[in-house]
Amino acid sequence: MKKLILLLVTAASLTLSGCSMLSNIAWNEADLQQALGTALTGLSISDAQIVALCRQTVAEMDAKNQIENGPYLRRLTKVLSGITDVEGVPINFKVYKTNDVNAFACGDGSIRVYTGLMDIMDDEELLAVIGHEMGHVAHQDTKRAMKNAYLTAAARGAIGAAGSVGAIAKTALGDIGELYLSSQFSQKQELRADEYGFKVTTEHGCSPYAMFNSLKKLSQLGSGNQLSTVEQMFSTHPDSEVRAEKMKARADAYTAKAAQL
Repeated sequence: MKKLILLLVTAASLTLSGCSMLSNIAWNEADLQQALGTALTGLSISDAQIVALCRQTVAEMDAKNQIENGPYLRRLTKVLSGITDVEGVPINFKVYKTNDVNAFACGDGSIRVYTGLMDIMDDEELLAVIGHEMGHVAHQDTKRAMKNAYLTAAARGAIGAAGSVGAIAKTALGDIGELYLSSQFSQKQELRADEYGFKVTTEHGCSPYAMFNSLKKLSQLGSGNQLSTVEQMFSTHPDSEVRAEKMKARADAYTAKAAQL
């Protein structure tokens, strides 16, 4: 659950807004690999290019993490049963075997869930968290975050260094992935994603309090230890309790309405 407050990137984006040299290029995966070997900070980036960048970046993160294909994956497959896309974007999901409490989604429909998160959530709470991440995809938050991660990497000189294109691309994708995972979303974006998570859980027969319960559980994590991105979001965000209460009020209203039917 990422928030994006990057002044450097904002300035870079403003510089880029008047340029459109790439806008008429139909990119594929090979095009992206070639582009990652050059400095693109002065060029605009299309939606299709961002989707390709998401796919490549997630593939690099997959390669760096231990993929769990046993009981955790079977559980996640069950939790996501019947969910095949996010507003028309086909999803693909994997489990990272790590004690970190985290999950993320990307604009290409990739969803990655950490075993540490699965260990502390019941199935309904887990679906709520994943539904929240799906909300960031549905609202295009993830695409903007990926674009800004790319621009930040470019501004730092991570893209366009001397060397072979393949090696540069791999290094750059690793830097972009780290920046993406540490990016931040605004409070408005988070609230909208909470609402989406609420919708996902209720539409799939879960308790209307699943989103609230997951928020409360995450907000209570951490006691001086190093925290993951998700834990940082819910443990330190000044309005985390407000968000939780909003979801409780939403669940109360939903329950009351259902009782009248």
